[in-house]
Amino acid sequence: MHLLAIREMEPARIEQLLESSQRMKRATIDGSKVPQFPGRVVGMLFLEDSTRTRVSFEQAARKLGMGFSIFGMQGTSLSKGESLKDTVLTLKYERLDGLVMRHNASGAAHLAARFFDGPVINAGDGMHEHPTQALADALTIAERKGKIQGLKVAIVGDVMHSRVARSNLWLLHKLGAEVHLVGPRNLLPRHTGKLPASVHHDLLPGIEDADVVMALRLQKERMDGGLISSLGEYASLYQINARALANAKPDCIVMHPGPINRGLEVDDQTADGPNSVIVNQVENGVFVRMAVFAEAFSNGHMEQPKTKKATKK
Repeated sequence: MHLLAIREMEPARIEQLLESSQRMKRATIDGSKVPQFPGRVVGMLFLEDSTRTRVSFEQAARKLGMGFSIFGMQGTSLSKGESLKDTVLTLKYERLDGLVMRHNASGAAHLAARFFDGPVINAGDGMHEHPTQALADALTIAERKGKIQGLKVAIVGDVMHSRVARSNLWLLHKLGAEVHLVGPRNLLPRHTGKLPASVHHDLLPGIEDADVVMALRLQKERMDGGLISSLGEYASLYQINARALANAKPDCIVMHPGPINRGLEVDDQTADGPNSVIVNQVENGVFVRMAVFAEAFSNGHMEQPKTKKATKK
């Protein structure tokens, strides 16, 4: 079963993956058995730089007893001008069982799914979506807040270029949260009226009474010149810090999908403070990706972890 975009998923499937992720986490922490898929080999085609996502997919595969092969732009025929289609066909006929792919072009994962026989998992495609990151974020919110439905979530910063923002927007909306997009006009998507969110250009009204504030990385590599006047001005207007969080709820949690530009999107005190769940997002990425692999290779009938039975005293 492919995982290409949150926007295409039914809420029931999202909830099932989150529940499976929670079981994977509990089983891993208490040393219980998790499903095993020996003999399965997944190709990991990462055509953009990645630390968190790539390593967590590797860890997830290891914990499920799966093999994996890692590919990048360098060291593959893509660097010689081979098309993505032909690369995917090559991996198909190398008899890989699944494909995890990160690509700088929106829609690349959908293209791969047309030509690859096994499940394709989108690890981020251009400015389109990053579904497993949104699932990890949702798991983190649910753990800290006990729910997602009815929460007010403010997504702050460079929404236009953020695939994480798009996946989170759709997931949170599907599970009943109230989503606010906050940022300068030049960094918000065009036609925001078609999105299930309210839009704010000023930070403080945008995060007022928020249960969750998610800061986004300023993606300078995807920007045309002139979208922001200066980094200093951006930080003064949109940085998440103690002054800004005074407008949110006292128990508001602070998130960031990483990597963080410290002192720009979030200051050190907030990133490392008691309201921050940034490291929890990283940790939960492993368990979410375990659940995604288990769904992909269980033919729609996910084998669940077996918890340890309590011993009689």
